[in-house]
Amino acid sequence: MSKPKYILFQVLPVLIGQLLLSALMVGVFAALGYFDTGVVYGAAAGALIATLNHLVLVFGVVAASDKAEKQNVKGGQALVQISYIGRLIVLFLILVLCAKSGVFNLLALVLPLAFTRPILTVAEFFKKKGGSEA
Repeated sequence: MSKPKYILFQVLPVLIGQLLLSALMVGVFAALGYFDTGVVYGAAAGALIATLNHLVLVFGVVAASDKAEKQNVKGGQALVQISYIGRLIVLFLILVLCAKSGVFNLLALVLPLAFTRPILTVAEFFKKKGGSEA
């Protein structure tokens, strides 16, 4: 599988899951009576931030695997560690800036970050299920 196709197949389930779960989250906010534009902005920004974070993670893993294939395992490991620390720092700074702006509902902004792991678990379940039937 080509690298662009691999990256797409890694990120697309996260994007779709983020959109679905963020829409569900906005619905829950509305049902509980806490709906306002800050919730929509927070959900949209949180979903975008979480998806971009996953995209950068995938790019880092692909780059690290390239290094490992060229017999530079330590370089690949270092790249993954640097990518992790860099993503955390950038993620923190973006969230602080969004929080300081006062435009976003903070809970709606942060919750999509917690959606990524369950989305990946469900996506992996369907990949395995589809793979065993074929």
